[in-house]
Amino acid sequence: VGYGKTEVAIRAAFKAVNAGKQVAILVPTTVLAEQHYLVLKNRMKNYPVKVEALSRFRSKKDQAHVVASLKKGETDIVV
Repeated sequence: VGYGKTEVAIRAAFKAVNAGKQVAILVPTTVLAEQHYLVLKNRMKNYPVKVEALSRFRSKKDQAHVVASLKKGETDIVV
């Protein structure tokens, strides 16, 4: 706790997206996934980066939309 792992992941994701890649950030719990999603969404709000989340907190319809968006290359970062 407190060693900057999330910050390193955010910066690496940003650099990868700027290089034209898509990024998947895997986390061990759905609560942590939601937290990371909110942090990433906030941090990327001033940039043309689309962030989405996939977890059990999302409806099946929302999950299908996110997966379709990923396949089309519209989503840059998914948690």
